[in-house]
Amino acid sequence: MKNLSLGTLGNSIAGILGGGIGGQLLGLLGIATGSGGMDAGSIVGSIAGGTVGGGVLMAIVGFIKKATSK
Repeated sequence: MKNLSLGTLGNSIAGILGGGIGGQLLGLLGIATGSGGMDAGSIVGSIAGGTVGGGVLMAIVGFIKKATSK
């Protein structure tokens, strides 16, 4: 996915936004575990939501960037 890179700052911003949005969506769907506390289930749920959300948003923005640069 090197060709979809947004640069260091762009990747960081997309990852943070995607992580927050992904965590909220998983929470709304009831997929996230825990109640937002500091137990292991909450931490794993937060990491999973952040990873999925960040990755999806970065891929979408990268595809849009690639499509508009042609």
